[in-house]
Amino acid sequence: MAFLLAHPAHFLALGFGAGLSPKAPGTVGTLVGFPLFWLLADSPLYWAWIALFLVVGVWACDVAGRALGVHDHGGLVWDEVAAFLMVLPFAPPTLFGYALAFALFRLFDIWKPFPIGWLDARVPGGFGVMLDDVLAAVYAILVLLAVARWM
Repeated sequence: MAFLLAHPAHFLALGFGAGLSPKAPGTVGTLVGFPLFWLLADSPLYWAWIALFLVVGVWACDVAGRALGVHDHGGLVWDEVAAFLMVLPFAPPTLFGYALAFALFRLFDIWKPFPIGWLDARVPGGFGVMLDDVLAAVYAILVLLAVARWM
């Protein structure tokens, strides 16, 4: 808890504390995206917020990762939060749609199909931490668009 509050970058990179979860911190961090989405969804600046979250996330994850001594520590979950916010506008606005978006994002974030895993192993620092989740979000968005086309 002291680490969480020691620096604003730690607080953000740990997803307001979600990254401290002893089980599945990435999944818990992804869940933080839901209230942020519902708060910002109607904003005409939604995508500007997401861009800001991604850029600030590079800094926060870099600072927190260096402080922890681990490039992509499991507790760093702001990458999941910010990237999942990219996915949610493409989800059908139903419980099933949001659950599908969540499941797809987590699937691609954990599975890391090419080139996600390849880049994850080669791109260091906060940028690398954020990049694999952004790509997982792109994969999830593509599947959601395909599903929407078939419905």
